[in-house]
Amino acid sequence: MDAKNTVKQAIDQRRQALCDLHHTIWQSAEMGYEEIQSAKALCAYMAAEGFTVETGVADIPTAFVASYGSGKPVIAILAEYDALSQLSQQGGCPTKDPIPGQESGHGCGHSALGTGSAAAAVAVKEYLQKSGKPGTVRLYGCPAEENGWGKTFMARAGLFSDVDAAFTWHPFDVNGAWGTSSLANVSVKFKFTGRTAHAAAAPHDGRSALDSCEIMNVGVNYLREHIIPEARLHYAYLDVGGSSPNVVQDHACVHYFVRAPKNAQVAEILERVKDVARGAALICGTQVNIEIQAGMSDYIPNPTMTRVIDAALREMGAPEFTAEDQALAAQYFQSQPAEMRQKIEAGLAKRFGADKVAEVVAAPLDTTILPLNITGIPMAGSTDVGDVSYVTPTAQVMLAGFCLGTTPHTWQVTGQTGSSIGEKGLLKAGEVMALAAAKVIDDPSLAEQARQELVAETGGVYNCPVPAEVLPPVPAGVAQRAKEAGL
Repeated sequence: MDAKNTVKQAIDQRRQALCDLHHTIWQSAEMGYEEIQSAKALCAYMAAEGFTVETGVADIPTAFVASYGSGKPVIAILAEYDALSQLSQQGGCPTKDPIPGQESGHGCGHSALGTGSAAAAVAVKEYLQKSGKPGTVRLYGCPAEENGWGKTFMARAGLFSDVDAAFTWHPFDVNGAWGTSSLANVSVKFKFTGRTAHAAAAPHDGRSALDSCEIMNVGVNYLREHIIPEARLHYAYLDVGGSSPNVVQDHACVHYFVRAPKNAQVAEILERVKDVARGAALICGTQVNIEIQAGMSDYIPNPTMTRVIDAALREMGAPEFTAEDQALAAQYFQSQPAEMRQKIEAGLAKRFGADKVAEVVAAPLDTTILPLNITGIPMAGSTDVGDVSYVTPTAQVMLAGFCLGTTPHTWQVTGQTGSSIGEKGLLKAGEVMALAAAKVIDDPSLAEQARQELVAETGGVYNCPVPAEVLPPVPAGVAQRAKEAGL
């Protein structure tokens, strides 16, 4: 059985349907935990393809699992479909032009991510059917990667416990297997409660919650010197206790992110931050309530599965863009500020050579494949794919979905994702992930080897960074709206 051709044919036959699905999700541009129409479209598509679909998993109305096949190996394909605020943009328009009446947009390409993953799942189904081999493929609908970290709650619920390998992808400006780890992260709110008083007549009767927040932040700033340099502590005020300077504030809240290369490091630093908060409360005579909101584990790139997806990428090749795609991408490249373009061009000179920069800028959609590099050095950000990677061997691939040098979370990404550029990236991603899955189906020993590597890394233990009592932060009314929409 020729897995490569089977996969390519399966996706090519569904090309228009997949592009239509992508367009539906891109137009919906729904925020995390509110992706009702996006999840509904994906579920309907998978059901029409013969998958059994379970919705509302892990107590999240917009999360789902679509399954096909039976037996081992069990292959998971991860889909995301949440958008970002403030990034509305007309598709294929290289000048900033938000869609009237729409505030959010797919500025990280998740409409393509979700559709490309669906393409992979149906192509694996086709391979299982034609090869007659045992195996199960599941498309996991994972909400709120951007702001709510849905996979963490799904992993905590045990949804990946019997999975032998997981694959996913992300639109990017380059092509290559994702060999770097990411930072573990926890989101915590510190809510201080004090006592009001007249700030001039009787300040001694007051107990300032706002002072507690400020003292906490000062303490954390001093703490930075005494934690590992790779850690990051970010904060934002959510409540400053009111707008009257002559009233001692009796309530205030500050929101922290604690990041570090490993879960255990985040846990240790978080305890020290909590102690600083308790000390700030003692100093001011207030009380503090510490609420963990969410969290995510560091990503572990599994060596075996990362090599599998790298091999699949090299067999399938990078996305093939037309001259029209390249010309449009060149306009997006020029839409970036001059200072940023200069920095990008300096990087392109190092990669391609100074004499090639003008040529690359004129056709800035990458069609090369980066060398494989699996490293424990984490990228600066975080992803909830990390929690999946603690439970089952996981690999990711990057496929060009926007021009070289484009920064994610920008209107330029929204516009390119909503054009033929985004479509070509997602279709190629489907091919690559499906072929990687077929390789594991053909040789289940790959899954056994990958499992051994994971156990060696983690000891076979996954400690979810979010306590059991913390529920997914689904906005009020979403469950009812999802039910009314037939999700």
